[in-house]
Formats: sequence, C-alpha cells, structure tokens
Amino acid sequence: MSGSDSPVDLEYRWSLVPLENILSICAMSVVMKCRNVHDTIRHFCNKSSGPSVCIVGGGPAGFYAAQQVLKTLPDTRVDILERLPVPFGLVRFGVAPDHPEVKNVINTFNKTAQNPRFQFLGNVNVGSDVTVEQLKENYHAVILTYGAEEDRVLGIPGENLNNVISGRRFVGWYNGVPADKNLQVNLDVEEAIVLGQGNVAMDIARILLTPIDKLKSTDITEYALEQLSRSKIKKVSLVGRRGPLQAAFTIAELRELIKLENCKTHWRPDDFSNVREIVEQLKRPKKRLMELMLKSLDESIQDKRSCSKNLHPIFLRSPIEMKGSDSVEEIKFSVNVLEGEISSAQIAKATGQFEEIPCGIALRSIGYRSVPIDNKVPFDMRKGHVLNTSGKVERYLYAAGWVATGPVGVILSTMTNAFQVGSMVCKEINRDIIKPGYEGLSEILKKKNITTVFYQDWEKINKVEEERGRKLGKPREKIVDINEMLEIASK
Repeated sequence: MSGSDSPVDLEYRWSLVPLENILSICAMSVVMKCRNVHDTIRHFCNKSSGPSVCIVGGGPAGFYAAQQVLKTLPDTRVDILERLPVPFGLVRFGVAPDHPEVKNVINTFNKTAQNPRFQFLGNVNVGSDVTVEQLKENYHAVILTYGAEEDRVLGIPGENLNNVISGRRFVGWYNGVPADKNLQVNLDVEEAIVLGQGNVAMDIARILLTPIDKLKSTDITEYALEQLSRSKIKKVSLVGRRGPLQAAFTIAELRELIKLENCKTHWRPDDFSNVREIVEQLKRPKKRLMELMLKSLDESIQDKRSCSKNLHPIFLRSPIEMKGSDSVEEIKFSVNVLEGEISSAQIAKATGQFEEIPCGIALRSIGYRSVPIDNKVPFDMRKGHVLNTSGKVERYLYAAGWVATGPVGVILSTMTNAFQVGSMVCKEINRDIIKPGYEGLSEILKKKNITTVFYQDWEKINKVEEERGRKLGKPREKIVDINEMLEIASK
C-alpha cells in the first residue's frame, strides 16, 4: 500500500486480507501499546518527584523493608541492590531443602516485586561497583540489609586440617551458593561431629542423617545429592559447650531430627542432671523443649534397635584442639560445668577434665558475622555487625536484619525488625531535598560497564531452574554458575 492510495482503494485492499490476519495485526498492535504503556509507567515512576530509597541486600530483611516503605509512602520508589544475579538471600540459600514450606514467603516477595515503584537490581556489588557514599548522594535514604556472610571461627589448633568444614559453606554447598559449589567435602567417613547446637547445626545433622530418597524430591543441588548418596556417615555427634537449657535449636527442629527414619538418638543422661526437677518452673517454650528432650531421653534408654544411622547430642563440651595427620581424626574437648543460677544464661566453665571424640569430618556451626562493605560505614569488628541505634546508623543511613542485629532469630523476627526500620525511614525521610535516585545510580553503573539483572531477568533464570528441576522430579535445579545466570538473564 502506498501513501497515495485513496480511502476506497484501501478499503478494497483490506477486503482481500484474510480475517485471521487482520485480527492478528490488531492483537499485535494492542500488545505493543500495552508494552508502551507499561514502559511509560515505569519511566514515569523513575522520573517521579517523590522520595527514592535504596536497599542494599536482596534477602528477607531487604524485601520486608521495601514492603513497609512502599506501603507507607505511596509516592516513594524503592530500589534493591543485590550482589548476586538472583534475589531472596537466605530464603534461597539458607533454608534447608527439606523445608519447602518456609520458602513460601517468596510469594510475598513476588508481590512486592510487582509494585511499579519497586526495582530489583541484581549483580551489583556495593562497595566495589558503587560506594555507600554514592548511594547516599543519589537516594533520600539507604538501608543496609546485606546479612551475615562470614562464619565465626574457633581459633584452636588443627582448625585448618582437611575436612574441617565451615557449616555456613556446607549449607551453601548443598543449597547452591555459587561461591560454595566447589567446596571440598569428603563424606567417605563413618563419624561426623557438628560443633554448635543452633538450628543451622540441626539442619546440617539432619541432611547428613536423612535417607537419600527423602532428599531426591527437594531442591538440593544435584552434585550434593550425588555425593550424599555415596556417604558412609553412620554417626553424627551434635556438640554444644553449655547444657540442654541453653540449647539454641527450636522444638520443631529437634522433633524432626529425633524422628528420622532408621536413625537412633543417643542422649547422655548425665547431661540432664537437675534439669528434670526444674521443668515446671520454666516458661512455656523452654518447658516444652525440655519435656521433649526428657521424653526422648527416656525412650532412648529403652530403645534396643540397631539402626544404620545414629545421632549423639552431647552437651557441656568445648573443642580445644583438632587432631589428625592430614585430615581431622578426632577432636579434644574440655569438659564443662555450668555456673550461676539455673537458667538459659548460665556460663560454661572448664573443669580441667577432657574427652576425645573420633571423627572423619567436623562441621563448625557456631554462628555468623557480617563483614564491612564500605570503610565509611561504622562497623563493630568484634561483634561483627554495623554500628546502629535501633536501626539508625547515621543521617539517612539505616540497617536492618542480621547486619544490624547480628545473626539472631528466624525469618519472623527479621520481618519485625525490617518493618520497624522501614517505618523509621518513612518518618525521617526529607522530602525537601531533590535526589536523582535510580537515574544517578544507572550512570555510575554504565560507566563501570556493570551488567544489571532486573526482576524480569531473574524470572527468566527462575523459569530455566524450574524446567530443569521438573526433568529431575524436583521443584528446581539451581544454577550455580554466575556467568550462566547472566547469559540466561540477557536473552
């Protein structure tokens, strides 16, 4: 059709076009207009004169803080920066693969991500790609929520022996953390010791003791599944420096562990001296936990089964030396006694006596600590978290989640903390100053040639992971290579 066609000529020529072709052309026109409208909305939001907030860290604390700010301030834009190309932090990389129900919180995060005033920017490393000072220059408020990525060490002789494994990295290994995919783990041993008695330590012990058929349908990485299927581990000792009353694991974690198929629990009756007598005085959560332990203790004494797997919870022992010629072969422990009034605050003191427990692998799970990402941000190196007062670091700079509180609590407590900090930001934000927000940040990233992964790009990665998982009969098979993630995201 030429520009000189008359209306009559055009009408005649259109009459020769099949109806389905006309409908197809109309549909494409509608789609393109819708896309243009969506892009216009996004562009308008980016140009909005309202405040802009930057959140550093795409885990639970980051998404909950974003949710609170978006809800409280209807004209505010929120950008989340995440070092990895994928979101959700510990929900993706920390939650045990056999606890899929805990990951349902991702549905809430997805809703937040659909808000036109929200933007996820993955593959952006704050501290090297952009500084915190630059973020403060471009945003009305900056919230640090990047978590705790380093594990605490014991500082004892032999800690560097082969097969002494960081519990944090072991979790990352079976959960698909890119940095942990090549972790050297030797499971061709019969005895394992897990140092620590928090929920992460319980997760590690459970993964080592769970029948492989129970793990096949989870999102555990295929390489970890293959190695666990050849594991020779028969005995796992779960060792803590204080007593049952001070144990940090929850009743749900304990119940799941002591009910594992073909696994027998071996308690030490002496560890419960004076505990039975005070159970009735305890507050309900601790009382229920002690009642479960004592019930399991009584049952274990009567249990004459011979099982292929055995769990040994051990209290009142502090590791003081790891021994072995090349790999760890045994751990020397100080025998402790508790001092102070009987409570969860009792202190463990060495008695001068010792016990040596053999093992072929030791997994250290004694807590996490945050690391400083920018030398301009005040940081407590001893405690391992950003210095703050109820979430406020300094003017227009805030912190929430584990980077602010230390690695305490569960996702619910992180949510509460992030909501509180988000509310504080909303109250203190200064609308009188003009900040460029994402436009200023994007210029910095362009100059450094940083490939940014947006939420719609993550959804491409997510789709591929789910497709690969379906072929293996599992929810997803996580991609652990960052270059592969970026390649998929760019398509």
